[in-house]
Amino acid sequence: MPTNVAVPGAPPPAPSGDLAPPRSLTRRQKAAIVVRLLQAEGISVSLAKLPDTLQAALTREIGSMRYVDRATLGAVIAEFVSELDSVGLAFPSDIGGALSLLDGTISTETAAKLRREAGLSTMADPWGRLAELDATRLVSILEEESIEIGAVMLSKLKVSKSAELLGLLPGERARRIAFAMSQTGAVAPATVERIGAALAAQIDAAAPRAFDDAPVERIGAILNSSPAVTRDEVLEGLDAEDQDFAEQVRKAIFTFANIPDRIDPRDVAKIVRGVEAANLTTALGAASATEGDAPAAEFILANMSQRMAAQLREEIETLGKIKANEGEAAMAAVVAVIRELEAAGEIILVAEED
Repeated sequence: MPTNVAVPGAPPPAPSGDLAPPRSLTRRQKAAIVVRLLQAEGISVSLAKLPDTLQAALTREIGSMRYVDRATLGAVIAEFVSELDSVGLAFPSDIGGALSLLDGTISTETAAKLRREAGLSTMADPWGRLAELDATRLVSILEEESIEIGAVMLSKLKVSKSAELLGLLPGERARRIAFAMSQTGAVAPATVERIGAALAAQIDAAAPRAFDDAPVERIGAILNSSPAVTRDEVLEGLDAEDQDFAEQVRKAIFTFANIPDRIDPRDVAKIVRGVEAANLTTALGAASATEGDAPAAEFILANMSQRMAAQLREEIETLGKIKANEGEAAMAAVVAVIRELEAAGEIILVAEED
């Protein structure tokens, strides 16, 4: 540790008797001594997280001091170390820090409410929040906001994300935003942060969604697993209430009968491998005996190996009449495998034609 902490160019140190005793130093003067000592030892100190007023006050204090003798320096450091040793727990200095500390512990609704009350965005870094959004949500922001805001936004995001967004925008708007990006060189950092905070606040202000999927997808998923009679009755009821909504639900439903229209023939072998042999035989046997499902059964049999298809046809013949509930359960098992493969990205369902 150096015996003296000095400011270059200052006058020589005064006799120690002329210096104020350590106890008469203010806390700011002591803080200035600690910071200056750390810097003299080559230790980097970041004060950026302190409030602006404290940063300014500490800077002025350092600028007003000259020399500190060895006794004073030792006393200040000893007091500083003693205070550090006596600290049992340290708490965040503001609500933002508290929310970061309790992230994942309190509910998202409570966290959002506290952030709104404190005027905070969802994240300390608003651009980090925006970068996590999917392209569809970001495109909607680019379409709603001004060209200038869009230019700042694309300039701030990663190149790969910005390139994806430009490709999703209408050509004319994409060109205007791209040109506006050439005018962003003089935008002040504070302005960029304000824009990011405003966009993040706009996202945070949106009401939280209780369900991940839209109503159409949720109802479609339920009806997928419902008996055909129940499914038909519900769809008839929806037709009476809202024909447009009923039509959207029909498009969201995927049943055994939809297989020929929605499945690529090349994926049949993969689907068949995922279905238990007993379920496959029962499903094909039940479907073959039902007018609406027979085309799906023939589609599956026609797109597998001829030897396996012949074997399944023989097994179907030996089954005889299949109970309706057993047939529906087996066909539902086939559909479940198809849905699992789709969710895993192993197959893609062909879009249903209007």
